[in-house]
Amino acid sequence: MQSASRSSPFSVSPRLGKSSPWLSEAALGMVSTESFPAIIGAADAMMKSANVFLVGYEKTGAGHCTAIVRGGVADVRMAVEAGTETAKQFGQFIAASLIPRPLSNLDAVLPICARFDELDQIGQNSISSQAIGLLETRGFPAMVGAADAMTKSAEVTLVAHESIGAGLCTIIIRGSLPNVAIAVEAGMHEAERIGELHAVMIIPRPLGDLERSLPKAKQVEQPIRLPLNLEEKQKELVPLEEASQTMQEQQIELPDLAELPLPQEET
Repeated sequence: MQSASRSSPFSVSPRLGKSSPWLSEAALGMVSTESFPAIIGAADAMMKSANVFLVGYEKTGAGHCTAIVRGGVADVRMAVEAGTETAKQFGQFIAASLIPRPLSNLDAVLPICARFDELDQIGQNSISSQAIGLLETRGFPAMVGAADAMTKSAEVTLVAHESIGAGLCTIIIRGSLPNVAIAVEAGMHEAERIGELHAVMIIPRPLGDLERSLPKAKQVEQPIRLPLNLEEKQKELVPLEEASQTMQEQQIELPDLAELPLPQEET
């Protein structure tokens, strides 16, 4: 048995396997919403309210998302309460759960356990100087239109997009807080004009774990430029005299009207 006087239950060696005593002390916390921006906001609140590690998100379809955190029982309890409150403020809360001591078999089968080499990062999170904005629509055209309006209204960068089922699509942007706020407002108006706006979220100072958990856009090695090999076929030049002669040859000769017989009157 390990001594109970150690300073932190997370100071384990990265070389330890799944039989480590850490698993018997790491509580499991989960908060579920029916919106991707809402689950990101809930995860942000969970990590900032307590000393927990964000394992990731589980998307189960129909717009349902779950944020998963691990840590000490007291910390996870505080995190779940903070995440639940944030989700309810959005009106997107579905469920929350706290499991104080999940058995190792759950960690072996379910995506609820962080890698041991990442556990040492608990309590050492850096805070980003850039804000994150998320805008969710029901329908892809509305999201694309909102993304276009956002990038044209302020100095922001598109990070990626996420689809979670039920027609819900989220565009994610980064930039300074004033620019992100302006961009999100412009995107909201455009999304409502085209289709249905479902949810928005602005996180002024996200933690490093939250940024690492967000989807990343695939980088294009070479930018695509239009037109794509659209070469006009060179038209054959014909001399003017030859063209006039060809037109004359193709003309249809009409009969002289004076030579046509006149219709006879009926008696």
